[in-house]
Amino acid sequence: MSIATSSIPISLPVRRWRIAAPLTAAQYAPFRGLNPILAAVLSRRGLNDHLSATRFLQGEITLADPFSMRGVPEAVTRIRQAIRKRESIVVYGDFDADGVTSTTLLVTALRALGADVRFYIPNRVDEGYGLNTDALDKLRQAKADLVITVDCGIRSVAEVAYGTEQLGLDMIVTDHHSVGADIPAGIVINPKQPGCRYGETENMLAGVGVSYRLSDALFRAAAANSRSHQPPFPVEDLLDLAAIGTVADLVPMDHGENRALVMRGLARIAQSPRPGLKALLDVSDTLPEAVDAQVIGFRLAPRINAAGRLASAATAYKLLMATTYDEARPFADELQRLNVQRQELTRHAQEYAINVIGDPRRVPLIFADSPDFPQGIVGLVAGRLTEAFFRPAVVVQRGPEESHGSCRSTENFHITEALDECADLLLRHGGHAQAAGFSVLNDNLDALRERLVAIAGRKLSETDLIPVINIDAEVRLSDVTLDLINELKRLEPTGHGNRQPILCVRRLRVIEKRVIGSGGAHLKLRVADADCEFEAIAFGWGAFADVLPERVNIAFQPEINEWQGQKRLQLNVQDIQATG
Repeated sequence: MSIATSSIPISLPVRRWRIAAPLTAAQYAPFRGLNPILAAVLSRRGLNDHLSATRFLQGEITLADPFSMRGVPEAVTRIRQAIRKRESIVVYGDFDADGVTSTTLLVTALRALGADVRFYIPNRVDEGYGLNTDALDKLRQAKADLVITVDCGIRSVAEVAYGTEQLGLDMIVTDHHSVGADIPAGIVINPKQPGCRYGETENMLAGVGVSYRLSDALFRAAAANSRSHQPPFPVEDLLDLAAIGTVADLVPMDHGENRALVMRGLARIAQSPRPGLKALLDVSDTLPEAVDAQVIGFRLAPRINAAGRLASAATAYKLLMATTYDEARPFADELQRLNVQRQELTRHAQEYAINVIGDPRRVPLIFADSPDFPQGIVGLVAGRLTEAFFRPAVVVQRGPEESHGSCRSTENFHITEALDECADLLLRHGGHAQAAGFSVLNDNLDALRERLVAIAGRKLSETDLIPVINIDAEVRLSDVTLDLINELKRLEPTGHGNRQPILCVRRLRVIEKRVIGSGGAHLKLRVADADCEFEAIAFGWGAFADVLPERVNIAFQPEINEWQGQKRLQLNVQDIQATG
């Protein structure tokens, strides 16, 4: 994405192209007949022979035994005891798409097993992320016996201790976020915790992936102890939820189990979407069979997230739990309304942040705070700033006494580790390498800004702050065919860790250019080499139309543009370089 404002000079963005060398004949030989460009992409993914490549493309992954995940055997024993004794169980989730799908999935599984279970998702503004003691007080007063967290809790050491020691609650923590110096006492399920050898390196599941594996273990235990030796329903029926949460949370899609969960979940959505998903697909004008990782990432997940960002995540939960289309449709309509509102608020907040900061390229880390930032969108704004300026971004909603921030980062700066170095200034924090959140007293905001900027300045060189475009292959325009696009589609589901392939063509003539979209935000091109012409679309590049030279190098993703019943090949531009 490109951003241009009056405070930033207009020129083509500067990015480093890292173009992979073409495969030699010896390197290509093991692929035995695969399209050479697809073979090159697979080789970049570390798949260097036909067998491993085929298994990857077909998703031939056997999920590890869920009981091999640390904490699962103990959790299954305690949950089955709660079901037998008719104890009151609460699934305590998070307000994002991973948290909502995790909550929906585990509640569905527990109800099928006969549990007395209800859900609790905190309010983003009033309660913030993760466990809080006020919520635990309310749950205990409502006669809860067992609280199971999903997609949160690994850093809530004090809150778990309060719940167990002060309130007498039993607690099971299931999470996937980075662990801190201490781990909550009791039963903890998190593949990243020390001593967990689940699948050896299989430790990058989303929160919903952890919930799915726990549900799988519960169903296996129920089947083993029933007369029929059958679970209440096939656990695979929950894979649609697992796919949505996994894609939405940006966990690595080159990770075997994530890939398998998403591929199988997408197949289930295509065949038989649950009523809530069907309603959500309808309001986003999408057919079930057209759902892929990109549809989840850009259409479904933003609408699910909009509930927790601007109102209550319970709306998204109720959508996914709906048993009929008529029940689900009002919730889908509300998510659609909230998503439109979210888009507008994000755009205004982003523009305001840039105007306040000035040129973000002057600093190694962007830090913006304001009482006017809606708390539910600070993560989105941080993400937009990081994407546009290729440096860590921290966006803070300043409250009367306490503020809440969200961070996004680049692959060469671990933002949660940076927050760990500021722990003495923070009330709470947690997250991943490239995304995190925190709360802080206003008195510590200036010190936090100074320390984070200093940490980034120490760890990031000038070169680190120049975006890199990783290009899988240099091609000719004549190489871009429908057959090539179909071959590259075999890499789906793509996403973090298994990005869509990027190709490049050098020395193209720009024979036509025009701005399109609201406010001229995008750039439509026609480009040519000596052999053929192609249409190209450069989203977010409208501001650079006047500085575009006559000859360019283009990094792109090949795609099919469908418009008014016609299908055309086009280049989805990822970057443009001037050339002689």
